[in-house]
Amino acid sequence: MDNKQALLQDFDDKGFIIIEDVYTHQEIEQLLTAINSIPVNGSTFRKTNNLFAIRQFLNEVPVSRPLIFNDKLKGIIKQLLGDDFFATKAIYFDKPPQSNWFVAYHQDLTISVNKRVDINGYGPWTVKQNQFAVQPPIGILENNFTIRIHLDDTDENNGALKVISGSNRKGIYRAETIDWDTETEVFCPVKKGGIMLMRPLLLHASNRSTNNLSRRVIHIEFSNSELPAEIAWSEKYNYHETH
Repeated sequence: MDNKQALLQDFDDKGFIIIEDVYTHQEIEQLLTAINSIPVNGSTFRKTNNLFAIRQFLNEVPVSRPLIFNDKLKGIIKQLLGDDFFATKAIYFDKPPQSNWFVAYHQDLTISVNKRVDINGYGPWTVKQNQFAVQPPIGILENNFTIRIHLDDTDENNGALKVISGSNRKGIYRAETIDWDTETEVFCPVKKGGIMLMRPLLLHASNRSTNNLSRRVIHIEFSNSELPAEIAWSEKYNYHETH
C-alpha cells in the first residue's frame, strides 16, 4: 500500500478514510445474491418501506464471510491497523429509493455484549431486540474502528454519510454542543465496491434520499480489546480464519 503513511495520518487526523475498488462489481453482485437468498424473519431482521436491516449479519448470512473478508480487505486492515483485530458487530442497511428517513449527528458509543452485568466503567446499558449494548471505557472506543462496505454508488443525494472531521479526537461529543463556527462538515461519497473506515467517536449523520437510488451498506465493527471476564463480545468473529 504505497500511500500507507498518508492514509494513517488522515485516519488519525480526520477519523475516517475512503478506499475505492476493494471489491469488484462481480464480488458485490455475489454479496447481494447471498443477502437476497436469506429468508426475512426473526428478531434480527427489520423490513419496512423505508428500511431493510439485518442485524448480526455475519451470523445470519454466513456465506457472505469469505466474500467480505477477501485478501484485499484483510491486507488493508493488517497494513493499516495490525493483525490482532476481530469483528465484533455487523449490520446490513438498505436505504431504499423511497426512503424519507435521516440520521442525526451522533457517535457510536456502545458495544454489543452477551449479557448485562454491573461492571465499573461500563454503562449506561440498553437492550434492543434481545441484544445487550453498553458504553465501555472511552479507551476501547478510541481504539475500535468500523468498516462500511458500499454495495451502491453513494453520494449526498442517496444518504452518504456526512461527518464532523476530527471530532473523533474530542472524546464524548454531544451533537447539541457542535460549534458550527469552528467545525467542518464533510460529505463522504463512496463508489460501489469501495469502503469507508471510521472511528466510532467520529460524529456522523446521513440525510434523506432524494435521487431515487438505493444505498446498501454492510457495517462491520472491529476491536482488539479484551472485555472483563463477566461479559463477552456477542458477535465476535475471527476473520483471519476466513478462506
